[in-house]
Amino acid sequence: MAVKLRNTRPPGIEAMGALFAGCGIELTAEQLDRLWIYHCLLREHNPELNLTRIHNFANMVLKLYVDSVLPATMVELPSPLLDLGTGPGMPGIPLKIYRPGLAVLLAESRGKRVDFLKLAIDRLQLDGIRVVAGRVTAHYEEPVAGVISRAVEAVGRTLERVQGCLSAGGRVVFMKGPQCDEEISHAQAELQHAYTLLEDRRYLIPGTRHARRLLVYRRLDEPLRVRRIAAMSQPDARSITSGQNPLFKELKKLLSGRGIRKQGQALVSGEKLVRETLLRRRPRCKAWVSGPDRPPPASAAGLPWYQLAPELLEELDIFGTRSPLLLVTLPEIRPWQPQEGFPAGCSVLIPFQDPENVGAAIRSAAALGAAQAILLIESAHPFHPKALRASGGSVLDLPLRQGPALAELPAELPILALSADGTDIRLAPFPAAFGLLAGLEGPGLPAIWRRRAVCIPIRPEVESLNAAAATAVALYEWQRRGGCLSS
Repeated sequence: MAVKLRNTRPPGIEAMGALFAGCGIELTAEQLDRLWIYHCLLREHNPELNLTRIHNFANMVLKLYVDSVLPATMVELPSPLLDLGTGPGMPGIPLKIYRPGLAVLLAESRGKRVDFLKLAIDRLQLDGIRVVAGRVTAHYEEPVAGVISRAVEAVGRTLERVQGCLSAGGRVVFMKGPQCDEEISHAQAELQHAYTLLEDRRYLIPGTRHARRLLVYRRLDEPLRVRRIAAMSQPDARSITSGQNPLFKELKKLLSGRGIRKQGQALVSGEKLVRETLLRRRPRCKAWVSGPDRPPPASAAGLPWYQLAPELLEELDIFGTRSPLLLVTLPEIRPWQPQEGFPAGCSVLIPFQDPENVGAAIRSAAALGAAQAILLIESAHPFHPKALRASGGSVLDLPLRQGPALAELPAELPILALSADGTDIRLAPFPAAFGLLAGLEGPGLPAIWRRRAVCIPIRPEVESLNAAAATAVALYEWQRRGGCLSS
């Protein structure tokens, strides 16, 4: 009986062409030749460089080369295109082969892979493609019209990294797995001022069950270099490199309540709070304060730019956010006298000496519909950096009044005082117009107010609530029982 010998020859270039054709992608003979050469190079150097963990021929063609080319069949790719974290050259090299007119930059930080990429470009005889050796950060400023990435890095992190090089209107193409909703939501929350999501397409790599997701973002603002040049060309731009600079000394005074009170200005910190302040309270914004790598965004156009040396910005950035600061003017804090009484609703009396408690109480007052906050003499300044940050910016919106000392509050005022040994707040009536008072951190309330105070029931093993937390709970109870939420 004759025995048929099985053909053990490895798949060749024809098999590669058939797999591409089966995916609906037609290649010219030249394109197929180049992809085959690239495949052979990848195979040859993979044992030494660990370029890919995929070894099966069909899987290499479909999950590496076809997958790299697919974005060009679904969306228009801008040129020049930066392939961020290209590794062994994907998707950049297959895309260049498939779209010869596309200018491609291959960004790779690992030295041996950089050498492999240069070898591959030389062997393939490709023009209009080169290697960017090193890690791309926001400091990389070579202009590109588009970025593509099949890396696992979070969407928002990549969008931040390419802000130095991606042109206004440029596009970022992500080749992601299907489970990236959280990344998209985070990017939307943090970077909506800079990017908009144009496309979100789900697909399978043909011939596989491998699910993919193509995301396309468009850049809204100008890149850093453009903003920097524009900002520094303004007559009120200042470059500050010395701690002895008079302007820097004035800014540094804003880290204390005394300096804030004297200047009538404060520093807003934190990426989100700065952005919201620019959006909602633009007339109060007076200057953009940052390092040279963070020029003013479009929303801060027209503001003076105080460009600080990194070590000087660090002195002002007491929270270590490493984000720009915003110089703002303070709203008027009109005096309040007890004989005025209280307007309808709840007025929160604040004696707290901890600025974070002051900010937290003001935030709760704004959130739960209080009419105003009355700052007693004992209170820390509401625009101290810690208070401003804890308030989430509410200190710029809620009406603020300056009242007397805690001991000077007349006993006849309709004040609902909070004390651990008071009666249950759930049983207490809320007047139509009243003041809500929690005691000082530590000393608590004067005896006159403790005798008729209410308490928030808590577990006996816990001594007391934080003063700002107690204020928030009391405000909620008032609101729950009919207190008005402001619009």
